[in-house]
Amino acid sequence: MPGRFIVLEGGDGCGKTTQIQYLQHWLRQSGWLPPGRSLWLTKEPGGTELGRTLRSLLLDPQALGEALADQGELFLYGADRAQHVQTLLRPWLEQGDWVLCDRYVGSTVAYQGYGRGLDLGLIQQINDLATGGLEADLTLWLDVEVSQCWQRLQGRGQADRMEAAQGDFAHRVRRGFLDLAAQYPDSWVRIDGEGREAIVAQRIQQVVQRWLESKARLQSHPDNPEPG
Repeated sequence: MPGRFIVLEGGDGCGKTTQIQYLQHWLRQSGWLPPGRSLWLTKEPGGTELGRTLRSLLLDPQALGEALADQGELFLYGADRAQHVQTLLRPWLEQGDWVLCDRYVGSTVAYQGYGRGLDLGLIQQINDLATGGLEADLTLWLDVEVSQCWQRLQGRGQADRMEAAQGDFAHRVRRGFLDLAAQYPDSWVRIDGEGREAIVAQRIQQVVQRWLESKARLQSHPDNPEPG
């Protein structure tokens, strides 16, 4: 795939939405974006028109008027992802653009697999079908202690349906992200999300800078591949 696909992952309240905007600004100024290529910022759920409708059903506790079954939740996320990949992500990447995405397949594993306790094999099948094999080039996991995330969420006011599921659920979700980072060390990087926004942004930028430099060296010397 000619473009670059970078994903930010993490628990609710970790600061992803803020940090992905910092990263977007930095990349535009960094000189790494090839001439004539665009940098897109998107998210899951909600990156497409269909996704925005599904997002309201998934995150608004009053939208359905009934409890959303765990497997129903999983399939809605799968539908959102399939639409996102086919209509936006893959076309952007195939034309050489770069994409920053707030959440991707890792969130489904962490939230619906570890958090809800659904079968990880089923989740893998749904993710494979939805993505058609499209994987992120780099996933940045913004790791913040659950108690700190909860403090941040309380400061925002009313939480959505997923944000409100704290306690043991949030700890299980964090465990899911920990396991994913251990399982995919070449493409997942843990970012310490504690501290001031600008400091966290610098940590992310340093990781992305090193990753882009390694990719540039690999392109310059294809006979000497580097890990990651």
